[in-house]
Amino acid sequence: VALAGAPRGFVSGAGGFPLGERDLGARGNPDRTGTGKPVSTRILVTGAAGKVGQAFIRRALTTPPCENFVVRAFCHQRQIPRVPGLEVVHGSIADRAAVDAAMDGVTHVLHLATCKETPDAIMDVAVKGMFWLLEAARVSPTLRQFILVGGDAGMGHFFYPHPIPVTETQRHSAYAGCYALSKVLEEVMLEQYGIQYNFNGCCLRAPWIMEKDDFKAQLSFGPDVFGGQRWCDLVGAERAAELVRTGAVPVMLDPAGVPVKRNFVHVEDLVSAILAAFDHPQAVRQTFNICMDEPVDYGALALYLRETRGLPPVEVPTPFHSTWLDNSKAKFLLGWRPLYDLRKLADAAFDYRRAADDPRTIWYPG
Repeated sequence: VALAGAPRGFVSGAGGFPLGERDLGARGNPDRTGTGKPVSTRILVTGAAGKVGQAFIRRALTTPPCENFVVRAFCHQRQIPRVPGLEVVHGSIADRAAVDAAMDGVTHVLHLATCKETPDAIMDVAVKGMFWLLEAARVSPTLRQFILVGGDAGMGHFFYPHPIPVTETQRHSAYAGCYALSKVLEEVMLEQYGIQYNFNGCCLRAPWIMEKDDFKAQLSFGPDVFGGQRWCDLVGAERAAELVRTGAVPVMLDPAGVPVKRNFVHVEDLVSAILAAFDHPQAVRQTFNICMDEPVDYGALALYLRETRGLPPVEVPTPFHSTWLDNSKAKFLLGWRPLYDLRKLADAAFDYRRAADDPRTIWYPG
């Protein structure tokens, strides 16, 4: 039952428990999609083929008693396998007709689609695409909630000094490039729709999202490094080749020579936060930092990997700065808790073994 005077899309009866442990306020949609049960909730997931989208779909469709809802995956270039409870639609998020069709009958939107440093496409996805989603959502008779997964790039990441922990009240401060700017624009658009239309939106602001062996790959001195800073470029090709041979671990240093603290989140912790935020009354028109309890200290990481795996540390001077995202608000209001800390994140990545049919693929630059 919608509460009188409540934000657009708000539904009462949500007790602040993870999705699957509470009644989502079904409207009794009789459609069925392979589950054999009436559909009460239809979640549109943009960027569904990415790491967060795939992890969310797996968790959402396999967590009892979640069999009475459907996930609708909005795919563009990549494809995903069809399974019971999953609908797949194709199109460009920049195409209003495709977005309107995808939004038909949707009760929740989980907006994950994004670009990195791709100037030719990023405004079509981050601004135009999100605008069409928000426009369709605000007039939808079925929409209850819009969740955006944002990024700490909009807060400057490690490009600027942050003398105190970064909370949700700090002003945006994008670093150079189109990706960070897009993260600011997404959050501002969602915030303004809440002001303009009393719209039930929620932003979950995440730092660098890790899965599988990502965390190990971001430490590589080789050309296969995953992520923004290329260690091989910072130390030179000849030295990098030797460091690859020894399995050395980089220790990122700030301009003062102090190991940098950098924020990460494991994809499973992020998905847990998404599930906790669904239909949560404390999530209405709120932004939450979703990250580990403490950032990864590259000095402490190198020490741990030397002690547990015999990997030698190598200090690498950089222009970057420590930053500490504060996740207290999400823990207090949503009851969410991250399970991954430095040791668990490192062990999971270094112990992971990729299957032959799961090669590491870089889908975008930056």
